[in-house]
Amino acid sequence: MLDDFLIRAALAGVGVSLAAAPLGCFIVWRRMAYFGDATAHAAMLGVALSLTLSTPIFAGVLLISLLMAVTVSTLSGRGYAMDTLLGVMAHSALAVGLVAVSFLSGVRINLMAYLFGDILAVGRTDLAIIWGGALLVLVLVGYRWSALLLSTLSPDLALASGISPRREQLVLTIALAIVVAVSIKVVGVLLIASMLIIPAASARRFSRTPEAMALMAAVIGACASVSGLTLSYHFDSPTGPTIVCVVALLFVVLNAAHAVTRRMRAAHEHPTPCLDRQD
Repeated sequence: MLDDFLIRAALAGVGVSLAAAPLGCFIVWRRMAYFGDATAHAAMLGVALSLTLSTPIFAGVLLISLLMAVTVSTLSGRGYAMDTLLGVMAHSALAVGLVAVSFLSGVRINLMAYLFGDILAVGRTDLAIIWGGALLVLVLVGYRWSALLLSTLSPDLALASGISPRREQLVLTIALAIVVAVSIKVVGVLLIASMLIIPAASARRFSRTPEAMALMAAVIGACASVSGLTLSYHFDSPTGPTIVCVVALLFVVLNAAHAVTRRMRAAHEHPTPCLDRQD
């Protein structure tokens, strides 16, 4: 079954969706969209490092993403404005990575594959890395779920309960670095943040519990990955951007459906009174 490149690509997309869903929920709840974007952009520097040292791409991307996430988390509490800091570090890391790659001699590199993903080129080893990373993230986030949720809702209450918000922030940082490292082959450096944020944002309005939101985000992400892969195959469009287009379309459709349903429910509960006409 794994000899079919489309099967491998579909499994890779589902694996990334499962890993990104719960983490994306915390990013949405904590309003950390820029944080995820900065970590993803730093992955390009990790690609350059891996190619220079002839090491696996996953190792270099994981190392640099983790360093970026830890650096941002450390500096954010020392008088730096978070949005400014993330903007500077995200674009600087991406630019340095692109320049570093251009100086590599004797190395053939498809830059577009790292920027926008190359899911159709996923091999058995890549598939093992993606699913291994996804399972690691799910176990890590599942093990710390209650503590992560409490520190997200109320850091003061978490401290009173003996939970360190900074420690939980570090758990999210490690999980984010792993997701970025396993996702680069699927959607690329520039589109990783979209697979983290958009499925979670789509599921937010239809979920009554945090667990339901994470589960629904995983389903939305997986459906978008498979649908985007199918459309890309039939229309010969770039696969990574097509997947993101599908998940963005699902976001629009689901929000529109929610708005219509809410208006219909409001009209049913509070009908407009009829005025009797008198001749």
